[in-house]
Amino acid sequence: MDTGASSLGERQRRRHRRVKIEVSIEIRVNENSAPMRLSTDDVSLGGCYVETMFPLDVGTKVLMTLWLNEEPIRTAAVVATRFPQLGNGYSFIDMSTDDLLRLNAFITAADMQAKAASSGE
Repeated sequence: MDTGASSLGERQRRRHRRVKIEVSIEIRVNENSAPMRLSTDDVSLGGCYVETMFPLDVGTKVLMTLWLNEEPIRTAAVVATRFPQLGNGYSFIDMSTDDLLRLNAFITAADMQAKAASSGE
């Protein structure tokens, strides 16, 4: 069984590093809908994965708010992957430059903390 090939293929396909971290989020399918309050399983500059029993269909556009250290980052996103009764992968499609910079700083800090924890520092 060769699992390395699929892992390598997945790494080559991704444009941004992912960090496994739980971030509180709100997802709305339109501006007037009630928010779904969920948490991410992982986050990158390009998107995130969210576990949910009721995933949305691929291609669905949503409004998303990520809460990073109690500060909101708002973006439009589109459902990129759907796993029935498991969750959705989202691609961010409209995030301001300032919010991208804040998200990058957050991801970098979380990545450094995870590496320090795994090395026993």
